[in-house]
Amino acid sequence: MLLLGIDLGTSSVKVSVLDAATQKCIASVQYPESEADIISLHPGWAEQSPDGWWENVKQAILKCNATKLYDPLDIAAIGIAYQMHGLVLVDKDQHVLRNSIIWCDSRAVEIGDEAFANIGTEKCLYHLLNSPGNFTAAKLAWVKENEPAVFEKTDKAMLPGDFIAMKLTGSITTTTSALSEGIFWDFRNNNISTDIINYFGFDQSVFPKINTLFSSHGSLKDTVATRLSLKAGIPVSYKAGDQLNNALSLNVMQPGEVASTAGTSGVIYGVSDQLEYDPQSRINSFAHVNHLAPSPLERAGGEARIGILLCINGAGIFNRWIKNMIGSNRTYPELNSIASAIAPGSNGLMTLPFGNGAERMLNNKVVGAHFQNLDFNIHTDAHLIRAAQEGVAFAFRYGLDIMRENGMHPSIIRAGRTNLFLSDVFTRSFVNSTQVAVEFYEGDGSYGAAIGAGIGAGIFKDTKEAFSNRKPVGSVEPESHNIHEELYQRWKEFLNEKLNSLQNEDQLINIA
Repeated sequence: MLLLGIDLGTSSVKVSVLDAATQKCIASVQYPESEADIISLHPGWAEQSPDGWWENVKQAILKCNATKLYDPLDIAAIGIAYQMHGLVLVDKDQHVLRNSIIWCDSRAVEIGDEAFANIGTEKCLYHLLNSPGNFTAAKLAWVKENEPAVFEKTDKAMLPGDFIAMKLTGSITTTTSALSEGIFWDFRNNNISTDIINYFGFDQSVFPKINTLFSSHGSLKDTVATRLSLKAGIPVSYKAGDQLNNALSLNVMQPGEVASTAGTSGVIYGVSDQLEYDPQSRINSFAHVNHLAPSPLERAGGEARIGILLCINGAGIFNRWIKNMIGSNRTYPELNSIASAIAPGSNGLMTLPFGNGAERMLNNKVVGAHFQNLDFNIHTDAHLIRAAQEGVAFAFRYGLDIMRENGMHPSIIRAGRTNLFLSDVFTRSFVNSTQVAVEFYEGDGSYGAAIGAGIGAGIFKDTKEAFSNRKPVGSVEPESHNIHEELYQRWKEFLNEKLNSLQNEDQLINIA
C-alpha cells in the first residue's frame, strides 16, 4: 500500500510516494526545477497564482509517476503540506477570484495592528494567542477594504492547502489548525473568533466546513484521477501548514520537542502543552497537528498541543538572491563548497537577511537586507555567500533567544537534511551560535505529508506506528569554544543600529 505526499512550497511543489509498510520513500520529485517566482506589484507585496500551484501539483505527480518506480493505482491516500498564512478566494463555482496574497506579503500589517489595538492586545493574545499582524485574517480584511467587488463575489476564503484539496476532491474543508494560523480561531472558546468576525465584518459563511486534521477532506474526483492515473475515490486524509507538517515529519509531537527548517523562510518550531503566547507576538502560537481542543459543550477535556513558531522571512531566499546576483551557473553545493573555504566572520563582512517583507520577530518591522563592511578589494563571491549564510544563522540565534525568553529551551533540534542545512557553513554557524545540537533526518515536507495521509486514513493506528522505522542519519554538536558568539554579538549590534534608525525615522514622521 502506497501513500502520496504533496508539499506546496513557495519555490516549488515536492511530491513523494511512500511504502506504508516500511515508511520508506520510493520516489520523490519537485516541479518546476527552477524556483517559482513571487509576484510583487508594489513594495512589500507578495502574491502567487493558485491556478499556477494546481498546475504545478499535477505536473509534479505526473513526473513522479513517470519514474516507473511504483504503480500509481496502489496509492491509497493523499496528504498535503502547504505554505502557511496565504489567502485564496473562490466564488460559488470554485473559480479563483484573485492571486493568493502569500505568507511574506506585508500590505496588511497596519490593518492587523489596528485590530490588535481596537479588539484589545490582552484579549487578542489570551484568545487568539497572537496579534492579527499580517496574517490571513488581516489579508482578507485588506481585500474587503480595497477590492470590494472581489470580496462581494467571494464564497469561501481558504488557506493554500484547502485550495489544493478542493481541486483534488471538489470539497472545501478546513481545520482548527488552519484557522488558527490564519488568526481566525478562539482557543479559549473553541470556535471561530467572534471578535475577529465582528471587528472586520466577515460573514461566518465565508469559512469552509471544519474537519479534524487527520480525517477525510474529500475523495479524489474521477476526472482528476483519470488525468493523474490515480484511483478515483481515494481520500485526501491530511493537510497541514508546512511548518506543522515539518514537525510531524520529524516526529516532533510532544511538549519540549523542537524542529527547524531553512527553506525560503527559516523556522524554529517547538511544541508546548500550554496555551502560551509571546506578549509582543514576535513568535506565534498555533494549533499543532495533534492538538485536541476541549469539548465545545463541556469546555473540558482535550489535550493542548501548541506549536510555538519563530519565522524568519529572509532565509533561503537570501541565499538564492546572492546566487542570482553573482550570476553564477554553479550549483548550490558548489557555492557552499567555495564559501566553506572562507574563515568564519567573512573577513568582516556582515549581512542582515531581512529583505523579504515585515519580520514578525522584529515586531513586524520592514528592516530590509543590509551589508556592512563590504570591501571591493577583499571580498569575493565566496565571502558574499558565507556572509549571507552566517547572517541567516545569526537571525536564527536572535529568534531562538526570544523563544528562550518564553520558556522554550531545546537541548536538540531536529531538521531535515535539505535546503540551507545542506551547507556546512550554515549548519555550523547555526549550531555554534545557538549552542544547540542539530539531529538530521532524511526526507522533506512531502514525506511528512505522506505519513500524515497514512495516519488520517487509518493505515497507521497512531504516530508511534507511523514513525516506527524513522531514524536519524547524523548530527552536528556545538563546539564549546568557538568564534561564533563574538561574531553574533557584533551582528546583533549591527541589527540594533538598524532597528534604532527605523524607530527614529518613525518618531520624525509622527512629529511631522
